[in-house]
Amino acid sequence: VQLQASGGGLVQAGGSLRLSCAASGRTLSNYVMGWFRQAPGKEREFVAAIHWSGGSTYYSDSVKGRFTISRDNAKNTVYLEMNSLKPEDTAVYYCAARVSRYGYVPQNGPQYDYWGQGTQVTVSS
Repeated sequence: VQLQASGGGLVQAGGSLRLSCAASGRTLSNYVMGWFRQAPGKEREFVAAIHWSGGSTYYSDSVKGRFTISRDNAKNTVYLEMNSLKPEDTAVYYCAARVSRYGYVPQNGPQYDYWGQGTQVTVSS
């Protein structure tokens, strides 16, 4: 599976962005999808994840209520809608995928098998 993240950019605090993660090579319908981010000098952290069916979603406490993960399996694409952005959301955002197993949706990076190249999100104060 090849993943291509896009949609990053520069936005003022309080603004919104929508990230997309397009997949090629395989259909995403059997894959759990996640978004992670890494800020300069910090470790990569979990942001959000979604079950292959779209029926279950998970968020880190830092983005809960502001970010929404969704997927369109027909388009082989996963989205991350980011609202009420804060300067601390500034990071490179990565999408990741793993084959769904028993409905488990992991929230840590090493359990994902495929990664996109990342897209930069910068939130100015």
